[in-house]
Amino acid sequence: MNPIVSIIMGSTSDLPVMEKACKLLDEMQVPFEVNALSAHRTPEEVENFARNAKGRGIRVIIAAAGMAAALPGVIAASTTLPVIGVPVKGMLDGLDALLSIIQMPPGIPVATVGVNGAQNAAILAVEMLALSDEAVAQRLSDYKSSLKEKIVKANKELAEVKYQFKTN
Repeated sequence: MNPIVSIIMGSTSDLPVMEKACKLLDEMQVPFEVNALSAHRTPEEVENFARNAKGRGIRVIIAAAGMAAALPGVIAASTTLPVIGVPVKGMLDGLDALLSIIQMPPGIPVATVGVNGAQNAAILAVEMLALSDEAVAQRLSDYKSSLKEKIVKANKELAEVKYQFKTN
């Protein structure tokens, strides 16, 4: 089994956030890899990774970073693959990382999810893959249907909660 999604973190301290992406990709049966690379501490390795990812069969990259949050942009600068940035909460509640990731120069886009939004990054990656893989598209459709079912169930449970002035 060869990975088609690559999850890259600036350091392993980002793993608790990125586990949600790992779990979602696992649930969707999408082969993935997880590595730590630093735009500042290992810049040559980051560039080498980005330049060679497509040739290794990677189709989407999810890159998490906090603080200066350079990693997603540095990767995007060296590949034509779609890069999804996950700003990690740290300083300034992650606002610094969010702004660093979304403020990319023209020609170097990075799709960006909310702070600590690794699960949404994985869903976005699966949506991209589903464009050309019917089996992935079906699993994604089933997943999204299950989201609706959770809300329908929650409303049934809420209907049973009684308060003196509750009207529904």
